[in-house]
Amino acid sequence: MAIPLLICDDSNMARKQVTRSLPDGWDVEVTYAANGLEGIEAIRAGKGEMVFLDLTMPEMDGYEVLEAIRAERHKSIVIVISGDIQPEARDRVLALGALEFIKKPINKDKLAEVLHQYGLM
Repeated sequence: MAIPLLICDDSNMARKQVTRSLPDGWDVEVTYAANGLEGIEAIRAGKGEMVFLDLTMPEMDGYEVLEAIRAERHKSIVIVISGDIQPEARDRVLALGALEFIKKPINKDKLAEVLHQYGLM
């Protein structure tokens, strides 16, 4: 059964790049969100069992999405994919419940390594 995967990023180019980086043969059903508000709505609709989340977005940023996931007790597995590679950003997202932090632009091998590391594929 396909895993509902949400790619939440305000950049269409970034969403496409993440999609191209997904491991071959990984059974996922991809949904896209162009901002955090669309993202949390998709999670509420059951389309974000796994979430690849950007931090800097309009409407709701990635931190706010993580806070909403926690407050609403969703079981989403969140991997943050962001260009904000400051240690404070990484520490903050992990404290808010993200599983991992990958720097943007995403590296296909790094994504596969993280997914294998956590038994997600």
